[in-house]
Amino acid sequence: MHPTLHCWREELPSTLVRVLVYLGGVAVLSIAAAQVFQSAPVMNAIMPIHHSEWIEIERPFPAFALSIPEAADVPFRYAIRRHAQGGGRKDILALGEADGLAPHLQVEIYRPGGETRRFADPRAEIVESAAALGPIEMDQADEPLASKFGPLAIVAFEASKGSARHCLGFVRAYDDPLLQLSGWFCQGGADFVERSTLACALDRLTLLSAGSEAKVGALFAQAELNRSFCDQRNSLLAPTPKHRALWGKNAPR
Repeated sequence: MHPTLHCWREELPSTLVRVLVYLGGVAVLSIAAAQVFQSAPVMNAIMPIHHSEWIEIERPFPAFALSIPEAADVPFRYAIRRHAQGGGRKDILALGEADGLAPHLQVEIYRPGGETRRFADPRAEIVESAAALGPIEMDQADEPLASKFGPLAIVAFEASKGSARHCLGFVRAYDDPLLQLSGWFCQGGADFVERSTLACALDRLTLLSAGSEAKVGALFAQAELNRSFCDQRNSLLAPTPKHRALWGKNAPR
């Protein structure tokens, strides 16, 4: 064998080992450099998802009615909301546009489930339920308003959101059955809502179905016995008249 070939054959294993060691070192350095100089991972901010405590029923089956003939052409909305955890139910009846100058009446019948066993004071209830109106300059009346549902706590306030309006909020809570009747009556212009006008509006609130809640049925049955028919108590001779003060531009002063 040629001496040159013999030397190359003897040196080949050592050369191959050096090449492999070199390549391995390069690979290790590359990995280390990638770890050192790689960009910090981009972390997108995770926004908390707000889940409302109340779930609105898509196709509500009305349990109550608010019959005001003189407001027959006024937008009406009926909503039912269920508490996600406790199972409580709110029936909300609304007449009129919430942001307009025309009269706007909203009535809420709240039957709690396991989410609460005690209602807040009248002022706090009005602040919470009328939050969309931005109630300000709240003044709770000393004397309750007589109604077919018994005495109502009255809170007068101004709406600071949308059109400027005078509002009269009301609250009545019962222990047995555990139920709260609340809401407000608002109107624009210089005139304030008369207490008698609110009482007349609530005189029209009736029960359609109590379901399995016999005590709720008894409460509304008793309220019907107390009904004043907007100050005309004789239902045979004078059924509930149209009360122009509830709606319309020509309301008596």
